Amino acid sequence: MELDIVNENRRTVLIVDDEKPIVDILEYNLKKEGYNTLIANDGMEAVNIALEQRPNIILLDIMLPKMDGLTVCKKVRTVLNVPIIMLTAKEEEIDKILGLELGADDYVTKPFSVRELMARIKANLRKYELSQGVSGEVEIKDNNRKITIGDLQLDLDKFEIKVRGKKVDLTVREFEVLRYLANQPGQVVSRELLLEKVWGYEYFGDIRTVDVTVRRIREKIEDDTTDPKILVTKRGIGYYIAKPEQ
Repeated sequence: MELDIVNENRRTVLIVDDEKPIVDILEYNLKKEGYNTLIANDGMEAVNIALEQRPNIILLDIMLPKMDGLTVCKKVRTVLNVPIIMLTAKEEEIDKILGLELGADDYVTKPFSVRELMARIKANLRKYELSQGVSGEVEIKDNNRKITIGDLQLDLDKFEIKVRGKKVDLTVREFEVLRYLANQPGQVVSRELLLEKVWGYEYFGDIRTVDVTVRRIREKIEDDTTDPKILVTKRGIGYYIAKPEQ
């Protein structure tokens, strides 16, 4: 385990990879961009550092000694809600989807462009930080910023979602998807636009990222995921939050 002298005013990135050349490149470029870095070379070490040091964002390789990245993601996600970016090899298609299903926010395929990865890190951090004080056109109730649409209620100040009065635990990315759609109930939003507005990319990524995130949200908020009543699909176009029937 390698620990830097941490500047508390800087955001901290946990790099989890067992390939020293990749770690060195990432550490160099992250420090150049003004980040603090933490380094773990195996999965068990990654979980320990993540839970003890609580970094602002995690770069997580899938193929790791002692504990694979998917298991690390699952264990960390039960405690921390910070963004997790999975680093996957090109042929690990199924692992990308599994990673997202286990709570990862994003993934980057190896070999990756350092410039692209830095953009992803900034975008994910920006969205996470905005989620601590999100803004938008919302219905105001009890002096708190809330969006209420039928059985769905988002409390933007508490970063909390309830369905029929029952609290639902979401990741930052899942919350952001619901918040964006809930600000315009009944309006269909394309997957490409969601990728741009919620993930914050200045380029289009893989729209399956959106589909997997929506599926995870439905598993948490819908009674029947095969017949969703809150987060609805407009076939061939995108997704929307259903308005309550009048």
